[in-house]
Amino acid sequence: MPSETSLYLQFTAGREAADDLCSLLIAALDAAPIASLLIGTQSETALDPASTRSLVELAQKRGVAVLLSDAGLAANVSADGVHVSWSTDIVRQFKTTRAAAGGMIVGADAGRTRHDAMELGESGADYVAFGIPAHVEDRQRAAERQLDLVSWWSEVFEIPCVALDVATVEQAGQLAKAGADFVGVAINGNEPAAEAAARVRAYSQAIAAYEDVK
Repeated sequence: MPSETSLYLQFTAGREAADDLCSLLIAALDAAPIASLLIGTQSETALDPASTRSLVELAQKRGVAVLLSDAGLAANVSADGVHVSWSTDIVRQFKTTRAAAGGMIVGADAGRTRHDAMELGESGADYVAFGIPAHVEDRQRAAERQLDLVSWWSEVFEIPCVALDVATVEQAGQLAKAGADFVGVAINGNEPAAEAAARVRAYSQAIAAYEDVK
């Protein structure tokens, strides 16, 4: 089990202005220590390279590792790595991305299967994530399964484990206790900065509360 759990910020941008996105990201980064940042987008919206570069540089200046879901864009904007989202052929997608990403960090979301998680680890993933895809209807059951997967992984494997799509502060604390190296906290580009900052702060406090009682 890791000695410390860090925050992994899931930042989803839409069609917001670059200045607004930067202001929102600054508020989130000011709220609590964040180790890693995944910049994503709504399915119908492409990431603008110029805006993305601004976000990447902003975070990197604060010592935050930045990942994107597109290897080509990640290289173009000098991001630190690539995150491969869950899919039914996640292992193949990971291997393709790993080959294209050169020396960048490459992590992948194994979803809910132990088999895929182990294959990703054996294939060279820098971290293995367990997320809850948006199409899953029974979110409570999925959260329980995620907690079980994180606990299993942390006890057996040394490759870092990331818990993504964490819906509540309580779940964040439980996942830290279960052994997650990183716990995801999500913010959207169109939400008020104060709300995003408050959520980041609350997740950080939940993790810290667990660390204090170990």
